Amino acid sequence: MDIQTRPTSQRDHSATRRERDDSKKSPADFSHIKGWGADLDPKNRPAYPMERTPPRLEGLHWHDVEDQPLKMKVYHSVERPGITPVFGTSTPPSGISGKIRDVAYGYSENDVRHWMLLLFADRINVVEGIGQDLMRGHIPNVFAEMGIKAEWQHNRVGLIGKAAVASAVIGAGYFLLKRRDARAYQY
Repeated sequence: MDIQTRPTSQRDHSATRRERDDSKKSPADFSHIKGWGADLDPKNRPAYPMERTPPRLEGLHWHDVEDQPLKMKVYHSVERPGITPVFGTSTPPSGISGKIRDVAYGYSENDVRHWMLLLFADRINVVEGIGQDLMRGHIPNVFAEMGIKAEWQHNRVGLIGKAAVASAVIGAGYFLLKRRDARAYQY
């Protein structure tokens, strides 16, 4: 570290101070800086929208939006006082997943229980959908719906890895169940 040993009286920074004293410069000197003058007095800013008195309101015909008819249960955050005037109705809540969503929307959106319950309800909804397909006599093609063909074409290594992990988990589960059954017959 370089330490200056000269006395303070020998240092003269008056030229530097004069160069840095921006209060004496005119606004034109800073016009090349982007955003310069954004906080100036609004009376001196030509880009500031000047208010018209009285305001021009002729031809304005504004009425409130008519609320969408409420024919099903619509969830909304507990932070909101009510539902919005327009909302989606593609999949109304039903079954066990609908009951889980009822519980989830009882919590605030900043509560992790709200989001975890919604994720769980989505997973339950998938199982309910497969059950509904089976009850109608339609056997779902799970592999085609999961995009196995596309994954084989575009992400073969990832698909093989997923298949290996799934096979290992199923094999380990089968081994543990067989082992437990073998112990039950020994005694």
